[in-house]
Amino acid sequence: MEAAGCKILVVANETVQGRPLHEKVVELAGKGDCEVLLVCPALNSRIRHWFSDNDAARVAAEDRLGASLAALSDAGLDARGVVGDADPVQAIADALRDFGADQIVISTHPPDRSHWLEKGVVERARALGDLPVTHVVVDITQESQVVDPPAA
Repeated sequence: MEAAGCKILVVANETVQGRPLHEKVVELAGKGDCEVLLVCPALNSRIRHWFSDNDAARVAAEDRLGASLAALSDAGLDARGVVGDADPVQAIADALRDFGADQIVISTHPPDRSHWLEKGVVERARALGDLPVTHVVVDITQESQVVDPPAA
């Protein structure tokens, strides 16, 4: 695939710092001029959501997002990020309205531990339109190395 002028929408939460995700994004971006938007949904417990207590979920998502953006930048990618809606499919739909992506990359835990796969997030994202959707599995419990957070 020609990467010149491409726009990749990446959606991940706890797996956002995983090496397999970063490697896949770098591979898809190629050597061309490719813009990357990383969306990290602010996932929250039902109780906290009911009480509109989203602060902790948002801070956690921002922390993971910052570390991942630093790694993508180190790899030479033009990457920016936002914290998205708690529903990953809604976060994708929101991002597509403003970003105009050419493709979507969704990162999840392995099938036996992934709530997103259980809820059909990848299939639902594919149903949003004609964009190619790449699914990357990141097993953070097996990774010997994850991206270190940026120094304070």
